[in-house]
This record gives sequence, structure tokens and C-alpha cells, in this order.
Amino acid sequence: MERQLSIVGEAVNNYRKLEEQFELTNTRQIVSFRNRIIHSYDNIDDAIVWTILQKHLPKLKGEAENGLKQ
Repeated sequence: MERQLSIVGEAVNNYRKLEEQFELTNTRQIVSFRNRIIHSYDNIDDAIVWTILQKHLPKLKGEAENGLKQ
């Protein structure tokens, strides 16, 4: 799962560099967590990953889907 979150973080980081068509919330935190996964793999708390999956990822998905519909 951490690998998948790092891919999401990389995609968000690349998206931030583009001229944004729509805004995603918490992009700085997403990219920061991606960097933490990549560079401090052994320091990732499973509870944090679980919270991201349950609470934050669905919100990000919804924002991206709504933005793509525009």
C-alpha cells in the first residue's frame, strides 16, 4: 500500500507543477508523505497509512473525479 501511496504522491507532485485546471486540497501534505515513504521507509506508522486510506484518499479521489468532469 505504501508503494501505491508513493505513486499517488508523485502524481500529485507532477500535477502541482502544471497549470492547474482545478485545485486539490492538501497537496503539500500528500507530497510530504510521499517523500517520507520514499526516504524513511522504516519509520512509517501503519496507523497513519490506515487513516490516509480510510479518510483522506476517498476525498482526494472525489476531488480528482469532480475536477475531471469539469
